[in-house]
Amino acid sequence: MPGMQRRRFLSSSLAASGAAVAGMDLLTAQPKSPAGGREYYQLRKYHFDMGAQQKLAPSYFEHALIPALNRLGITPVGVFELDIGPETPTTYLLMPSSSLDVLANIDLLLAQDQEFLKAGSNFWEAPAQTPAFGRVESSLMIAFQGHPKLTLPPATAQKGKRVFQMRTYESPSYADHIRKVEMFNSGEYDIFRKAGFWEVFYGDTLIGQRLPALTYMLSFADLAELNDKWKTFGSDPDWKKLSNSPRYSYEPIVSKITNLILNPADYSQI
Repeated sequence: MPGMQRRRFLSSSLAASGAAVAGMDLLTAQPKSPAGGREYYQLRKYHFDMGAQQKLAPSYFEHALIPALNRLGITPVGVFELDIGPETPTTYLLMPSSSLDVLANIDLLLAQDQEFLKAGSNFWEAPAQTPAFGRVESSLMIAFQGHPKLTLPPATAQKGKRVFQMRTYESPSYADHIRKVEMFNSGEYDIFRKAGFWEVFYGDTLIGQRLPALTYMLSFADLAELNDKWKTFGSDPDWKKLSNSPRYSYEPIVSKITNLILNPADYSQI
């Protein structure tokens, strides 16, 4: 792209970003007059070793952690097993809340919950010689303005068959990252919905690894439906128009995609 044209794109990007900031409360990263407000998400990734750790964790999640999180107003809580992707066995825990303070202080709050401590003692107080897990990674996200709250797939209420796809997009610069988030808000949601996707959440990562990045989750009845709906999405004329728009195509705005297939635990609330 010629230098003059590139400068015009960058100038328009800065103008768009400035307009977005003008409508935000910078202390909370929320719209000044939010329609219902945007949720925050903490996403935890539990690394386990094969064997005893795998057997101990489900009871802890189901009977100790999830009830305690619900008492803190964190609901629904999603628990997902990694089926397709690196580093198995791995369990993902998704925790939505309207309170940033609660999400940031979960472990301190859990340590004050006597019911939780009693129910989860085997996991919470596991000795160093036989730890309950390997490591835990955590990221903090804020919901996209165009999808401010987590939505449950229709099959969740009936505990029906469903699989989840979680995709993380890394961008080469913060300007490109902001442009990719803008792209979702400028029509990409509509194309997902037209293709029949079950959208769960869209999160802009505030704290985590490999920033700048965003993560979103979709759900399907099965893998066959997943493949069919992505074919529908990819062939949609509106997607071709949006993805070929000079604003989003003059340079790559996504440099890496992590694509995971997850199955919900029987006791998952999502």
